[in-house]
Amino acid sequence: MQITSNEVLKPALWEAELKLGFIRRNGRSLLARRSHFGPLVVQKALYPEGDEICHVIILHPPGGVAGGDRLNIAVEVGAEAHTLLTTPGAGKWYKANGAEASQQLVLDVQDNALLEWLPQETIVYDAAQATWQARVELAETARYAGWDITCLGRQACGEKFRSGRLRQNLQIYRASRLLWSEQANLAGGDYFLMAAAGLQGCPVYATFVVAAGATAPEILAQCRAIEANDAGRVGVSALPEIFVARYLGHSAQAAREYFELLWAILRPCYAGVAARRPRIWNT
Repeated sequence: MQITSNEVLKPALWEAELKLGFIRRNGRSLLARRSHFGPLVVQKALYPEGDEICHVIILHPPGGVAGGDRLNIAVEVGAEAHTLLTTPGAGKWYKANGAEASQQLVLDVQDNALLEWLPQETIVYDAAQATWQARVELAETARYAGWDITCLGRQACGEKFRSGRLRQNLQIYRASRLLWSEQANLAGGDYFLMAAAGLQGCPVYATFVVAAGATAPEILAQCRAIEANDAGRVGVSALPEIFVARYLGHSAQAAREYFELLWAILRPCYAGVAARRPRIWNT
């Protein structure tokens, strides 16, 4: 094939879809349905905490998301099932090739079920163009706990987020009633990244949300007593049906360690069991 000077080879774009369905049967939470298209898969259900809690690791074999790629994840947790989803390592969103990459996450949690969405951090490269959308649908007595840790630029090599754009949107509904809506629209190199009312020059920001009813005052006090193990800024808020914790700083590891300390306090309240780290987090 001959390529003229006016032609540009465009890289292959990957579309990936993953659908998971969990049920509870005879006291065991089961991965009952799974289907996938493209490079987005799971291996097998794990039970490090016993039959009642099904752990699943979501794999994206390419290791990173390039411009134009589209990831779609849909998870349904049936009545009374308990599922914990995580990832094997940091997600990476690469420099765009002129096209926007996206991730669509739809989580459906039915009555008396619990879904924990606890991925490892996501690194957004300089000049990436990314859109992340997450919608959580909760039945009246369903519970959800999820966190998101975002790192702008590759800290290990001193890269900053000087260009590109990141859009994020999270919505949580209970019985079709909106409980929580949050969105961010960040432009690389924008003043907001440095502003006192913005990210204050911090490349790492993170949010931990629990939708499991009211948080007891004594539990809230314990959470507010926790500090990050670096100079990062942290904060905790409690609404009638939502608990929210935030981290703003320079270390994705410090953000996750802070959230894990909160998780150790909160999980016995919303799940009735102690927090137990997935082994994959140790690798």
